[in-house]
Amino acid sequence: MIKIIETPRDGMQGLPYVVPVQDKTAYINALLRCGFHTVEAGSFVSPRAIPQMADTGSVLEGLDLSGNKSKIAVLVASKKGGDRAVEYPQVDQLFYPFSLSPTFLKKNLNTTLEEGEKTIDYLLNRCNASGKELVVFLSLAFGDPYGDFWSIDFVAEWVEKLYRKGIATIPLAETIGDIEAGKIYEVCSQLVPEFPQVEFGLHTHALPGKGIEKVDAAYRAGIRRFDTVLGGLGGCPMTGKEMIANLDLEDMLSYCDDKKIDCPVNREALSEAKRKLARIVMK
Repeated sequence: MIKIIETPRDGMQGLPYVVPVQDKTAYINALLRCGFHTVEAGSFVSPRAIPQMADTGSVLEGLDLSGNKSKIAVLVASKKGGDRAVEYPQVDQLFYPFSLSPTFLKKNLNTTLEEGEKTIDYLLNRCNASGKELVVFLSLAFGDPYGDFWSIDFVAEWVEKLYRKGIATIPLAETIGDIEAGKIYEVCSQLVPEFPQVEFGLHTHALPGKGIEKVDAAYRAGIRRFDTVLGGLGGCPMTGKEMIANLDLEDMLSYCDDKKIDCPVNREALSEAKRKLARIVMK
């Protein structure tokens, strides 16, 4: 069985307009009825940088969690964002997009490796005190397009460091969409057996028709946690490069069907979520 983390936050943050809070909430509520392992409902970041997520608090308060089995996650980019996130009882997990690339950390979070690690320590303490889980993403885990130092062993050093801090879930993010499937297999096939206690995941971006190659490489290397976005919307707007689409949920489901992989997603409920998404995208 695999875990699908549906990330409407990542899809909507790349739209050139702000989705009304009532439409956004209705869409996420529809996703919650689909049975995903986790739904990333929003983020607590600077509204100047990501205005589409300024209403995350209102969205969380409008979620219908009756009978819900999905975990609710929000992305945070700072200590201040973490302080806000832990105050919401709806939130189960905080996602922090760390990176081993100093250049990308500056672009994405306006921070340094040293300060980013301090933020992780702070967020971990806040999560432990509030009964929530901190999930640390390693952005640019498969290579660095900015010319900063990168190696698999360097990634492994940081995985070990994070695990020793108490971080048990570490998705590997292919943030820009320019990494080949072979490199994903190479990295994952080394890290997964080296750290059996860690749950790794794949967060990838890809041009049309290329995402499944990356999924297959990660799956063959032992990855069982995948981030998706219905419709493949979005991309990272902070890279300084062209946004490449997120992994389309329906491509992921087709892959699971073809490979006969157990993937507990309610397809009937998904049809309703697709109708709500169509109304959002058309506005």
